[in-house]
Amino acid sequence: MESPEDLCFPEEGCDSSIVLEKQVFKSQVSESHVQLACSLHYCAFPLNGNELCILDTTDDPKHEPLHLIGHHHSITAVAFGSKVSPLLICSASSDYVIVWDLDACMKKVLEGLMPQGIVIGTLLGMVLYVRFSPDDQTVAVCAGNRIYMLNAKDEAILAELEGHLAPVTAAEFCTWEKNILISVSEDRSFKVWDYCTGLLIYQSAVITAFPLLSLFIDEENKQIITGCADGQLWIFSLTSGHQYRCVVHINVQKEREKFYSKIGKSEHLDQIQNSSKAYASNDLRYEETVESTFPVLQIEHCDKSANLDDEVSSFSYANARCLWIGSSTGLFIINMANFELEAILHYRDFSALSIQSAGSCALMKKAVNGKVCCVLTSMFENRIALLEVNVAALLRSQQNELLLSGKEKSLSVVARCTLLPTSPLYPKKEKNILVHRKGIKSSVKDQPLVFHNKIKSSGYTSSPQMTMFSPKTNAMQKSSVPKGKKGSKRRSEEYPLPKFPPTKFERQVTVADKSTSVCCIQYSGDGELLACGLADKTLLAFKSNLTGTPTVYSGHDGAVNSVGWSLDNHWLVSSSEDRTLRIWSVSSAEPALCLGKELFHKPIRSAQFYYIDTFILLSCGAEFYLLRYYLDTTKDEFKRYKSKSICKSIQKFPMASTVEISSLSAVNEFYSYIVLAAGSNRALEVFDLNVGCSAALISDAHSRSVHQICQNKGSAFSSQQCEAYNLFLTTAIGDGIKLWDLRTLRCERRFEGHSSRCHPCGIAVSPCGQFIASGSEDKCAYIYEKHSSTYSHKLTGHTESVINVAFGPSSPQLTTATLDGKLHLFLP
Repeated sequence: MESPEDLCFPEEGCDSSIVLEKQVFKSQVSESHVQLACSLHYCAFPLNGNELCILDTTDDPKHEPLHLIGHHHSITAVAFGSKVSPLLICSASSDYVIVWDLDACMKKVLEGLMPQGIVIGTLLGMVLYVRFSPDDQTVAVCAGNRIYMLNAKDEAILAELEGHLAPVTAAEFCTWEKNILISVSEDRSFKVWDYCTGLLIYQSAVITAFPLLSLFIDEENKQIITGCADGQLWIFSLTSGHQYRCVVHINVQKEREKFYSKIGKSEHLDQIQNSSKAYASNDLRYEETVESTFPVLQIEHCDKSANLDDEVSSFSYANARCLWIGSSTGLFIINMANFELEAILHYRDFSALSIQSAGSCALMKKAVNGKVCCVLTSMFENRIALLEVNVAALLRSQQNELLLSGKEKSLSVVARCTLLPTSPLYPKKEKNILVHRKGIKSSVKDQPLVFHNKIKSSGYTSSPQMTMFSPKTNAMQKSSVPKGKKGSKRRSEEYPLPKFPPTKFERQVTVADKSTSVCCIQYSGDGELLACGLADKTLLAFKSNLTGTPTVYSGHDGAVNSVGWSLDNHWLVSSSEDRTLRIWSVSSAEPALCLGKELFHKPIRSAQFYYIDTFILLSCGAEFYLLRYYLDTTKDEFKRYKSKSICKSIQKFPMASTVEISSLSAVNEFYSYIVLAAGSNRALEVFDLNVGCSAALISDAHSRSVHQICQNKGSAFSSQQCEAYNLFLTTAIGDGIKLWDLRTLRCERRFEGHSSRCHPCGIAVSPCGQFIASGSEDKCAYIYEKHSSTYSHKLTGHTESVINVAFGPSSPQLTTATLDGKLHLFLP
């Protein structure tokens, strides 16, 4: 046994080491590629081939470990029992499978006697993995292509599970389902067994091109996580009715690259190497140390009971459940909400560590005094090392940069400061022609009038009757708590908090005689009407309960890409593939304003009212426009074709390095300076219109271009609701749904994707923020609860792909729209 070395990882503000190598053992033979074990206070590993070494991690390092001898061949698998008392341990080799009572063995040693275990299996073959059942009555032994279910108290084979085509590498018991065992194998598949009857319940297809090496059962989310030899993680749902569907696939190597790009790996390493003697003198770049293989050796729960700073832990990502991923090159902490890396501990970053490349790994489930013990065996040398990792220090050292960047941005959807005079949102008097146009007309109404070529009948001296749309522009005089328009039925104030989401099918409506796609749907703010933009160039307005005959608005020459309501629910704005934007009065079938093709060079993908109906936002190509408008629905008696409504472009905002803005979103229900834009370059960009420029950029937000940005919009505020408005959703074809926090620019949670590979499918969030709905190509809609990555309800009965969804703003209802032109209404 070699002396321990203290390996510090100095950081400013960090007064404790990140990793400590407590003890190192040298074996006579290589112990690489064996199953190791850790419990709350003990760790176990083979030593010198056939010796079982048990080390008390709470003891002084000078104390001798317990050596148990009973095998003639090399031990290849070790596991602790599930119960604390008595604490059992199972060791397996090709000759015997032995169960030891740790307390009894220690008592024998103190009495000067030789400890003995119970042989429960003989000559089963090469054992790669053993696991106790939750009640410690049964032991699953993975030997070759078979799994033997052995009695933990005597030598008896209870069942023999056959079906894998290659050696079984891991098996775990399902704690919430009686008699269920799950196994993975080098045949690249997993199987679900009833181990009492020996019945195979489910077998997966081949998952990946590389052998599956590790397995973990997530009891809280009812999922299994398996890791393979090339650094891939696959998560499958065990929830009843989900049919073992794949929730998400994670490439740990790619996530590591993304993590390093966030925190700036090169500067981080340079600071450490200049301040620490523990590092080697040569400055190796990350790119030069990329390994050719990346096997996932161990998956274990990560205990973050020792909280981070209060400032850090206030963000939801700091409180999310995490897993340890043990690999040949290091330890990784992965967030199970957003499936991204939280911290990385590379063995090579600590030159004084005895093991730089691990062949086997085991970690403690729970932290003791904020520290977790880890046992490693060397891949190339005959060494075993016991490490002690300070979890909080590891997370703190690598998350400070992320938290700092979030503070510097100080972004919030809710306006927290007064409007700047230089802002494009600021009403400038010399240019405020649109707002004061009515005043200009009234100033001349009492002057004598002479008509030379047209004479109006009696009453010609009176002002024409006009309907004027006058948005609020005095934002700089408002307080920081925004308010909606008076008289409108607000979402959040009256929306009931449902216990159950709307999943009961109520009604189906076909929008047109011929099959036509429903491109977009949106409820009015009061929840009374539902607007639908169709591929057949028309815009429809239904009653929210989908009864009666809809109002038809026609005039576009191309598919209607987007539709939006004004805050007072009197106006509709629509954009189309024909490169035009139209604003409609809800009570009239004729547009009050039409911006023609001469103004826009590409189709208008999205358009909406903005800043409490003061402006129009629209995206065209790689930029979005901020437009100010004036609406007048009156007609000249002799020039009825000429509209009196006018519109003026205030400013154009280009999105960096993209060909086209694929989605645009902003809040209209209260004063907000923030506009979110997604581009075809897979990036998300945040614009602050108070400053009048881009404020933040999230590159590679999805693996493919973002199809839709979805914000929770409302006007009833509390401090908690203000925080909720900083959360928004994005979705991309084939890449699921992500929940983002604007304050930290981090993905908070990732929701599983469905079979959407060709058609973009919409998403929606309920006004209460509790439920999220998503369309899918498999002719279903899915409902998620906010705190779960997998769906809770599946809505069937559609005849085509569900491409749009919308929650009712004033009552708990959900409308889905399909590719073949059908609307489905669901109630709780």
